[in-house]
Amino acid sequence: MKRALFSIRPVPPFDFDLTAGYITYFRGRYATDIFENGVYRRLLRLSGGLALLSVRSTGTVDSPTLAAEVQSDCLDEEMIVEARESAAWLLGTDDDLTPFYRMAAADPYLPPVVKGMHGLHITHTATAHEALVLAILGQQISTHVARMLRNLITETYGDSLVVDGEVYRAFPSPQRLADAGIEGLRKIKFSRRKSEYISDISRQIASGALDLECLRHQPAEDVVKLLTKIRGIGPWTAHWLLIRALGYSDGFPRGDLAMERMMAMLVNGS
Repeated sequence: MKRALFSIRPVPPFDFDLTAGYITYFRGRYATDIFENGVYRRLLRLSGGLALLSVRSTGTVDSPTLAAEVQSDCLDEEMIVEARESAAWLLGTDDDLTPFYRMAAADPYLPPVVKGMHGLHITHTATAHEALVLAILGQQISTHVARMLRNLITETYGDSLVVDGEVYRAFPSPQRLADAGIEGLRKIKFSRRKSEYISDISRQIASGALDLECLRHQPAEDVVKLLTKIRGIGPWTAHWLLIRALGYSDGFPRGDLAMERMMAMLVNGS
């Protein structure tokens, strides 16, 4: 197993524990992501093959530095560059939160919330396909059930790599889910409708008929219009993708009941 070390300097403030913890919903392990004993780990699918990324903090919230390691049987310089870019993207280290903090400071409700989340950066999925599948699985069901389904699809169809005796899994590729088909997804307790959506979208991406990654630099309104033309994607899912997969800071998933309840509690104080 080949190994390489590199460092990342996030834009401050950057709270590593808060940000890495958020990726796993503060549960230590969640689908493809692990955050235990101060180390964030994820199995990446890079151009040369699978590679395990490990990241820990060696700095502070206001002077952040991350120490990272990438391990793979086929590690080369190109994969190391890709791993560094992936780590920065997954953890949102390049995002400048200054404009948001300035806006929040002038808001009558946000300061207490922002104070408790100081240094939390918006995290991202590795690919738009991953975000889309996760979003579809989370449609109109409880968060608890959505987590179970997301873990299940990764455990069943995700490629694996053994490092130091432990098995790590990557999120399933579009081709893997396209090959599984509707019936393969139905076997792991997905509804027929969600199985159809995921199978169809995965097949389109695998064949090259649908390219979601090219949407990153287009106007948000245009992206939403394009996404909502795809079967299985409504406004909520489209805005969720803007935030988690495409790096837009102004996505707003209207109609999210949990978010509406939290905003009501914030405004009403109950």
